[in-house]
Amino acid sequence: MENKLPTFDQNFVESLIPQRFPFVMVNSIAEYSETQLVSGFEIKEENIFVQNGTFQASGLVEHQAQSVALHTGYKYYLLGKEAPTGYIGAIKTFEAIQLPKLGDKLTSEVSIINEMMGVTLVDIVTKINDEVIAKSQMKTVVM
Repeated sequence: MENKLPTFDQNFVESLIPQRFPFVMVNSIAEYSETQLVSGFEIKEENIFVQNGTFQASGLVEHQAQSVALHTGYKYYLLGKEAPTGYIGAIKTFEAIQLPKLGDKLTSEVSIINEMMGVTLVDIVTKINDEVIAKSQMKTVVM
């Protein structure tokens, strides 16, 4: 399977992460490097984190964590290996400046700060139309 970036192929993106519907919070990859990834996600009405037309902060955290998982999954895809399962080890900081609404398209930039022995420290910035709506720093752990 060959996939060039950017890709909006939902099946391909889902093949790179362990989550499955209805818990998938990423649907595109715009950019990838060893130290960065840009993911995307469109807020739809059937999303489990949407309440009264608003995507909740818990959904933003999950979207950001899945963006990190997408980085790992794409890295392993390029190596021709199956990606390991990971989880959030710690959320150092999280700030939701604005909650997205139905139809909003999120873009998240993942920056790898440090990666050692299966633990990755990342900064994540989520935007809508180039306006920052959420920021976090978290550690993820792969098994």
